[in-house]
Amino acid sequence: HGEVYVTEDGAECDLDLGHYERYTGQVMSKNNSVTAGRIYHSVISRERQGDYLGATVQVVPHITNAIKQAITRVSEKGAVDVVIVEVGGTVGDIEGLPFLEAIRQLRNELGNENVLNIHLTLVPYIRAADELKTKPTQHSVGKMREIGLQPDILVCRTEREFSHTVRDKIAQFCNVPAHAVIQALDVKDVYEVPLALNKQKLDQTIIKMLKLECHDHDLDSWRIDVVERARKPKYEATIAVIGKYIKLQDAYKSIYEALRHAALSHDIALEIKRIDSEQLDDDNVATALEGVDGILIPGGFGQRGIEGKLGAVKYAREKKIPFLGICLGMQCAVIEFARNVCGLKDANSTEINTDTPYPVISLLEEQEGVKVMGATMRLGANPTTLKRDTKAYAAYQKDVVEERHRHRYEVNNVYVEQFEKAGLKVSGHYVKDGHTLVEIVELKDHPWFVASQFHPEFISRPGQPNPMFQDFMRAALDFVQASGGKKKASRIKEQV
Repeated sequence: HGEVYVTEDGAECDLDLGHYERYTGQVMSKNNSVTAGRIYHSVISRERQGDYLGATVQVVPHITNAIKQAITRVSEKGAVDVVIVEVGGTVGDIEGLPFLEAIRQLRNELGNENVLNIHLTLVPYIRAADELKTKPTQHSVGKMREIGLQPDILVCRTEREFSHTVRDKIAQFCNVPAHAVIQALDVKDVYEVPLALNKQKLDQTIIKMLKLECHDHDLDSWRIDVVERARKPKYEATIAVIGKYIKLQDAYKSIYEALRHAALSHDIALEIKRIDSEQLDDDNVATALEGVDGILIPGGFGQRGIEGKLGAVKYAREKKIPFLGICLGMQCAVIEFARNVCGLKDANSTEINTDTPYPVISLLEEQEGVKVMGATMRLGANPTTLKRDTKAYAAYQKDVVEERHRHRYEVNNVYVEQFEKAGLKVSGHYVKDGHTLVEIVELKDHPWFVASQFHPEFISRPGQPNPMFQDFMRAALDFVQASGGKKKASRIKEQV
């Protein structure tokens, strides 16, 4: 339903894990993502190895034991005080029942003082009756109690603030203290959520219930550096994000978040213009990109929408508009440069055209002969060595950076010398076993045209934007100011 998030150790997982990394500042691993398929596979593999000594393998205890082991495993390494477990789906879903049963067992095994059940529920507002309805919450909690789980805290999603009467009603019918009924009101900005929950003392309630000893916390930096900056921007800029999955709201979630982090650091009110690359061609690219202050082409796979992306790259290169290419976006930058600057007509990636006369993008050597596609790409964090006196080095201010990858194809080194002579510089590379991979390219005669094979969006955080995105946004702001600047839109005034 959205992007594939990649952890430092190369796990491909749901985008929600990216939210957890961004909000907590903790680095996740493959142990932090547990799916039903992974659990069943591990149990079947153990049964085939004879680990169960011929016993009949059942959901209880074998599947539930595997789930409990997966939950406790994340606390075995490092100083972990609290493990947050999200059981996805809806209470009553067949596929989720083994997980909920494992949670029930954990409470019995670890004790009430060591396990806290927080149930997220919905309190819908019926506009025609001008009334909030608590029945869905009552039924949801009733379903949980049927399977042996009693929520300790209810977090109620609602678009309207409810009264003490409604709160008391929920508390009484759901068997929770009134102070443990938390309103998760809709907010204008997702970064306001921690402040809203803190205002209702959710954090203090959790600490008290788990009998934790904690230092006084301070959310001032979050309030000032994130929320207040978002409310009171000084500038505005428009960034075009061009991809073929644009219609899916969460397809480029980490990209959008990283752009916001960078915009906040420069006090910019960010407008993201989402453009479907399949709808772009030579006739409309100028119209589609008119008025943008930066162009970003994210990762992706396959032939669909490629020509539209190449047209956008050419427009950014010729019009001197700040450009950031990521993964496939970098490969598109190389293909466009090869075709239109180096004169290599019909240059392409072998992923797109296996018979191209100029395979400027080709399959990674380690990917040749791979038949099983799942989890076999180049994945996770790898080091990139940066060249001094480049835009990439100016952004990172480091000789070596670690960024996360997810790709099968690379720049063909046969053409690198030709590219550099024509003005496309390799500013970052990776060397292993004598084989060099191109990690970053940039144009010499362009204000800011940088593209990376890795995905810098995955390690961007609110208040700590990724350097690549931060410098891209600085270049976009320079472009705005060089163009005479813009007046703040009325939508920004309303937001303030």
